[in-house]
Amino acid sequence: MLSLILLNHGNLPGSFLHFKLMKIILPFIACLFYASTYSQAQSKTDSLQAKKLNEVTVTGRKSNLERLPKTKDTYLFSGKKSEVITLTGLNANITEKTPRQLFAKVPGVFVYDMDGSGNQVNISTRGLDPHRGWEFNIRKNGIITNSDMYGYPASHYSIPMEAVERIEIVRGTGALQYGAQFGGLLNYVTKQPDTTRTLRLESINAAGSFGLLSTYNAISGTKGKFSYYAYYSKRVSNGYRDNGRTDYDAQGFLLRYQPSRTLRLTAELGRSNYIYQIPGPLTDSMFQINPRQSTRHRNYFNPEIYVPSFAVDYNFSDRTTLKWVTSAVLGARNSIQFDKPANVADVIDPTTLTYAPRQVDIDHFNSYTSELRVLHHYPIGNISSTLFSGLQVMRNDLHRQQLGKGTTGSDFDLTLTDPQWGRDMHFKTRNIAFFAENRFQFTPSFSLSPGIRVESGQSDMSGQITYYQNEQLPTIIKHRFPLLGINADYQLESNQNFYAGFSQAYRPVIFKDIIPATTYEQIDKDLEDASGYNTEVGFRGEKAGWKWDVSWFQLRYNNRLGSLNQTDAGGNFYLFRTNIGNSLTNGAEISFFTSTAYMDARYRDAQVRQGNDNISVKNNHVESTPPWISRNGVTYSYKYWSISGLYSYTAASYADALNTRAPSATGAVGLVPDYGLVDVNASWRISPQVRLRVNINNVLDKLYFTKRPTFYPGPGIWPSDGRSFNASIGIDI
Repeated sequence: MLSLILLNHGNLPGSFLHFKLMKIILPFIACLFYASTYSQAQSKTDSLQAKKLNEVTVTGRKSNLERLPKTKDTYLFSGKKSEVITLTGLNANITEKTPRQLFAKVPGVFVYDMDGSGNQVNISTRGLDPHRGWEFNIRKNGIITNSDMYGYPASHYSIPMEAVERIEIVRGTGALQYGAQFGGLLNYVTKQPDTTRTLRLESINAAGSFGLLSTYNAISGTKGKFSYYAYYSKRVSNGYRDNGRTDYDAQGFLLRYQPSRTLRLTAELGRSNYIYQIPGPLTDSMFQINPRQSTRHRNYFNPEIYVPSFAVDYNFSDRTTLKWVTSAVLGARNSIQFDKPANVADVIDPTTLTYAPRQVDIDHFNSYTSELRVLHHYPIGNISSTLFSGLQVMRNDLHRQQLGKGTTGSDFDLTLTDPQWGRDMHFKTRNIAFFAENRFQFTPSFSLSPGIRVESGQSDMSGQITYYQNEQLPTIIKHRFPLLGINADYQLESNQNFYAGFSQAYRPVIFKDIIPATTYEQIDKDLEDASGYNTEVGFRGEKAGWKWDVSWFQLRYNNRLGSLNQTDAGGNFYLFRTNIGNSLTNGAEISFFTSTAYMDARYRDAQVRQGNDNISVKNNHVESTPPWISRNGVTYSYKYWSISGLYSYTAASYADALNTRAPSATGAVGLVPDYGLVDVNASWRISPQVRLRVNINNVLDKLYFTKRPTFYPGPGIWPSDGRSFNASIGIDI
């Protein structure tokens, strides 16, 4: 059956691609076959020496959405809103990691479909910006993967979802212990080594619409005090839109050594790399005529990221535990673009008989983090108390090279035809943070957990911009602030509780905020970092097989960044990049029969520019914040079959702070219409070792888009994928 998925389907790539993937897949299949045959033969031999045991059948029910325990390792989650998505057995498009399906049961998750084919997860909650999840503290097994927390907090690292066992989400009220982000924590927990045998093999292979081919292969096992897990992933796709091809590969390796019951050492290395051909933005009229059309064929995006880490876990006693993790994010974000609005065609110049030179941008990431965490249980009289404390040290150097003059060609080529970059700059950050939270268990039912996080650091910018006087640039940004928070938890029954929390949050002024885009732009040298808070109260529980979580929240976001029109002493016009004002989001999140969130996000005392004027936007809606997000589904299971239907609804939202309804000529501003999507996912457990998955995404072929971006990948409409199909078969022996 494995060979069947390599047959041509729709727009699958040619024979050369088949040959390359066959070279990868077939040797692994041969290994699986050999291992399976050996296992069967070995079991026959062993059965001659073994006694026959009575058969035992175990049945049970497990939800794909759980909650984090009150304490886990060196983390405190008591009184905080959390979700755990278990991917094992989840009916969802794992191959292309479709976020609306993966996060279907998490209320309020806004999905930004930006670059298709599962390259990146772009999500947010509570009215925040979803661009590459940069309002979250994103981790893998507790290891930070944000490219640069103070320069470029987006996560360009793209883990294959086949390697993930579960996804942990903690809202912003838990920010004190892992980072100051408004969005909270998003932690991908990978599959762990098999501790019962020396060698375990797993292979998941898929094919689908728009030329999708994917393979994921992993080995794991334990020998003595050593255990390991390693995987290789490869995925190619022509994409839903013309000139939207993806070529992705990723590798991961985990090696663990446990010399004693109290000490465990873990080394990990993750890598992801993909080249995405960017099809370009569309105007509204283009989208209505044909959403699959392309305005660009020479644009590419390529992040190649390495995430090495080393962790030490040590138990001093039953009361005290230490965890020390040292990690890095290394690599580059590369792009080549003809960077013009959607209504400007990329055509051959009749004078030169060539295309225009493309713009080359490269960000080099060198981000290092060392985080020491300690958990300590201690009594205060009759009160049980637990202290969670730690120290985090960061040292980052973001080297940004932009506005390079590239070739006039059409392929992926980072070559410069002029050695000088328009911008060649370093953004170096040194930061240290101390954090502590203490859980006081006053009664068996009630606990209170106050906490604090103190950060002290500085970012230094150096380099040159060809069109700007360097002395006018802000060169030093200090990060010095305390954050306070408190959480409460009241247990009604063993599986029902009230929770409430408040936590201050912080978002530094990032690199792109302080680099003037043109000679007409000036940067406020007294820019302030964004600050504010998350607060929430909720009731969650489980009874008679039903689970629920109902909560209310408020998110205050102060010192939002924007541009104002100004005039200098000589009467010359310029754009002033500064803090434009504050916003406040109130909302409710419901997870019961449904996963639904209501949000009312509005500006407070803010103004933005319109033409040559600065306009107040007080009480306007915050952009890209739909008031309603609702996902509702049903799953039917019978024996080894399971089928799920999901309906996802997202209300209309605005693309700019002025709440412009009519679309502009370029498609960069205007209303983003509401949309409802239907997905159907099914799985069949053919045997204990073999599983088949089938996914039909956007069954009704709804034509929609999720956002009108103002920067990368280009202002305008970026159509989301229409109806698609894929099937995968997984073998685990």
